[in-house]
Amino acid sequence: MTDSASDQPVSMKISRQAFEQLVLDAIEAIPKPFRERMENIAVTVESRPTPAQRRQFGLRTDDSLLGLYEGLPNTRRGAAYGNILPDKIIIFQEPLSRLCPDLDTLREEVYQTVWHEVGHYFGLSDAKLRRLERERKRKQR
Repeated sequence: MTDSASDQPVSMKISRQAFEQLVLDAIEAIPKPFRERMENIAVTVESRPTPAQRRQFGLRTDDSLLGLYEGLPNTRRGAAYGNILPDKIIIFQEPLSRLCPDLDTLREEVYQTVWHEVGHYFGLSDAKLRRLERERKRKQR
């Protein structure tokens, strides 16, 4: 969305604390059977992806990275898995805020991003997650 007066993207202005609360709310909204199976994982908020993270995905200047899962998916952990630093889900505040013109839209995008990254934790591919997200949106209509 653009502001016709300045032709600049309209973005949601929100404090870090308020954004972190949206992320916490999104985690709490994950269905309990999934949430209870999440172990050894940290969820953090960063302002934006680092240049190295952007290079990792081959992102162009105008591409956005909303969230990132770093770790070994649950489906690939063996019996010897243990004494390992936590996996990490990073939610990027600035790209999400730029994408969203209002709080309701931001809340929904944060939820979708958190759920998407949790899906990677459970071993789901991007293609599978996109299909599930499309199905969820269809059911909401």
